[in-house]
Amino acid sequence: MRRPTLNYLKTESGSGLILIGAAALAVVIANSHYAPRYFAFIAAPLPVRIDSFVETLSLAGWVRTALMPIFFMVLGMQIKFELLRGELSNHRRLALPALAALGGLVGPAAVFIGVNLAMGGSLHAWPVGEATDVAFALAVLALVGPRLPASLRVLLMSVALADDLADVGLATVLQPGRIDWPMLAGAAGVLAALALLSRWRKAPFLFYAAGFVLVWGFTLKSGVNTSVAGVLSAFTVPIGTRRLGQESMLKYFMDSLHPYVAFGVLPLFAFTAAGFSLRDISVGDVLTPLPLGVALALWIGKPLGVFGFTALTAALKIARRPTGASLAEVLGVGLLCGAGLTVSYFFVGMTGDGGAARAEAAVRLAVAAASLLSAIGGAAILDGAQRARTARSDDGVL
Repeated sequence: MRRPTLNYLKTESGSGLILIGAAALAVVIANSHYAPRYFAFIAAPLPVRIDSFVETLSLAGWVRTALMPIFFMVLGMQIKFELLRGELSNHRRLALPALAALGGLVGPAAVFIGVNLAMGGSLHAWPVGEATDVAFALAVLALVGPRLPASLRVLLMSVALADDLADVGLATVLQPGRIDWPMLAGAAGVLAALALLSRWRKAPFLFYAAGFVLVWGFTLKSGVNTSVAGVLSAFTVPIGTRRLGQESMLKYFMDSLHPYVAFGVLPLFAFTAAGFSLRDISVGDVLTPLPLGVALALWIGKPLGVFGFTALTAALKIARRPTGASLAEVLGVGLLCGAGLTVSYFFVGMTGDGGAARAEAAVRLAVAAASLLSAIGGAAILDGAQRARTARSDDGVL
């Protein structure tokens, strides 16, 4: 496995434990006598005024709007790097993760749409059930299967990154609200300028930073979710070097931002987004089409899609199964892909459903429950697979 990919996986695995702790802490506080202070804290309005730019959002709103685009920017840069220089730069290696990621989109969508059509629910929020929290999933894999084939980690990372970026596009298309087209045109213009800037090998980094901020500002004012600004900005970062002997600019940007995202942005977002009060939720709320569809999409649709497309791809000899991995281990990875957690929380409310407090709390509970069940199921299968490998090794079979 190439070192940049390995370093990325190590950072994600380490930060996953902090992320889980931050989400758990938010739920505990939200159901304690400190709950009023917690909800008041994350809902506190914070006005920002810079010359003619004026915006007032809550603390949770600023984390979602200003910090999470950096997370999606890092995801975009990682995908671009993997496709051009990393584990997916070989077309023979690309087929399996690409089709597995497609299954990771089709499976949850089919389950969510089926549940909501059968129960008369809305179809707009199905991206919530499509996401994978790559840090959470990789942390579980690192804990239970440190000696399993590295190809499983690459498969998990590839599916998670591709599906999360696809989710951004889906949720943006489904997002309600009026679009300010002149502002959107401004964002497109700055992106075009950044693309041209990438041809200037020695362009100052300050130019890129200023460009990213402008794209974000125009996107915010356009009414389009700012996660799109992060993804599109990532694709304008050049893969080449500034000078001979230096590392790729794309890798430099990615490595510089990734630790802050993994150990700062994601845990902070988890703390501000994961809290919900169980006192506000009834059994009837959980059994409504939206939360039930999300839970089943993550817990059943996601692993079936990833595992089914992977097994079918291998059976049809379109691509080989992950090197050294069994179908049971692929199923375990598929289950881990159903751990949506913080990334699913990001899409809650973005598509126009679940806006009421009770409904949104029910969806958050569904995401948490499905993520936990997916993690436990995947961990059990992968732990059993590693124990079997160890036993065969001790017997001299492997």
